[in-house]
Amino acid sequence: MIAPLTHRDAVEADIPALVDLMNRAIAGPLAAFLTPEQISASRKLMGLDSQIIADRTYFIVEAAGVLAGCGGWSRRITEYGGDYTPGRIPAPLTPGVDAARVRAMYTAPEFVRQGVGRYILALCEVAARAEGYDRTELVATMGGEPLYRASGYIEIERFEDDRGGVPVPLVRMAKSLNDVTLFVAEAARALKPPPETA
Repeated sequence: MIAPLTHRDAVEADIPALVDLMNRAIAGPLAAFLTPEQISASRKLMGLDSQIIADRTYFIVEAAGVLAGCGGWSRRITEYGGDYTPGRIPAPLTPGVDAARVRAMYTAPEFVRQGVGRYILALCEVAARAEGYDRTELVATMGGEPLYRASGYIEIERFEDDRGGVPVPLVRMAKSLNDVTLFVAEAARALKPPPETA
């Protein structure tokens, strides 16, 4: 039986548990899409950005108190990557001009395909819309792309990032938050706890 999903803002004390979840997610579900060398490189390109935790725009999702996933959004220019990823730009974005960034989405391997990703996306989109952003952008891994497409994100471009030592395929995607009626209905569905199953 799947416990109802709940969420809260991540705080600095959560960082060790979040890093562990991210490592398990990269080594687990993402491994179905990448070579071992690309997985190793991904660890240098992805990970925890403590700035969005400090900004209180990063969420923890739990099922009966168990960490099921994490993810957030950002008011800053940096598109993806952890504290140690080169090329970070922490300057602020402008609501109504720039797209809010959806960042660092991870689901624990034991909770995949249970609505965790959609739940986190809805949290991010609702929060960004409330602060005046009319669209969101993200950089998806090959493992995350199907979720984002199913959630209304449109491909902008495909590219590779080789800063980890070998090229890792990524896709930049975007979603408009302008259709408020449709957006609220979609968000309400995503935030509704999944039905209990035996």
